[in-house]
Amino acid sequence: MLGFGLGDLVYKRAASAGAAPHQFLMVQTWLFVPAVALYTAISGTLHFVGGSAWGAAAGLFMVVGFYNFARSLQSGAVSINAPVFRLSFVLTAALAIAFLGEPLTLFKCVGMALALLAAWLLLGTQTGVHRMETRASLIRVLVATLCVGVGNFIYTLGLRGGATPGSLVVAQSAVVCILATAFAARVDRRIRPSGTALRHAPAAGLVLAAAFVCLVEAMARGQASIVVPIAQMGFVVTALLGVLLLHEPFSARKSGGIAAAVAALASLAHG
Repeated sequence: MLGFGLGDLVYKRAASAGAAPHQFLMVQTWLFVPAVALYTAISGTLHFVGGSAWGAAAGLFMVVGFYNFARSLQSGAVSINAPVFRLSFVLTAALAIAFLGEPLTLFKCVGMALALLAAWLLLGTQTGVHRMETRASLIRVLVATLCVGVGNFIYTLGLRGGATPGSLVVAQSAVVCILATAFAARVDRRIRPSGTALRHAPAAGLVLAAAFVCLVEAMARGQASIVVPIAQMGFVVTALLGVLLLHEPFSARKSGGIAAAVAALASLAHG
């Protein structure tokens, strides 16, 4: 939870500093891959089986999701976009209930409803000419939300297929690194990240490596419809830090959206 929250804040600071999203994502993966590889080496969990291929599939969705999230922050407020992005847990929980037989309880239903209310409140916090800029930003963050929601669900398929958490995260990181580097090379016609990307992306790579490792390890021990919502509570950390450190406006509607999201996560975590 803390790792995802800090990672989202680094994304916004990089966007504010002018880091190109494709370069930022590329450099981030250069730190992400060795970090998760080191974890699997120390923990002895790097055992590839057929189910480990689901990690590569998750990587496809993650690279699209995180690239669009980075693009969305170029004109959007992190205290809005990060909560919407992290509401991807609604899709993950719904897929786990529908296809994996995880129980649908009253608390989960209430949590889903509160999450949708939170999204509506957060999406309507800005008006005027800035709304036109925000609209493009929100389209990207919604695409990112859908992709990451599916990607998190795919982890569960891998775990049920006998894959270890370490093998899933390593497979994901390898795919994301290859795709992100190839995309950056195509856009720039070379591989030469900017100084801004080099200053900010390593921190995102490290905190997100820790976050993903902890998430998949937790999913191996609990229901995805409960574990993923708790992990995604990091958006509250991001939103509050966005207001405190980046001086983003804090309105009554934004506070209501964050409160509804917290209530949704609490309800889902109850199970």
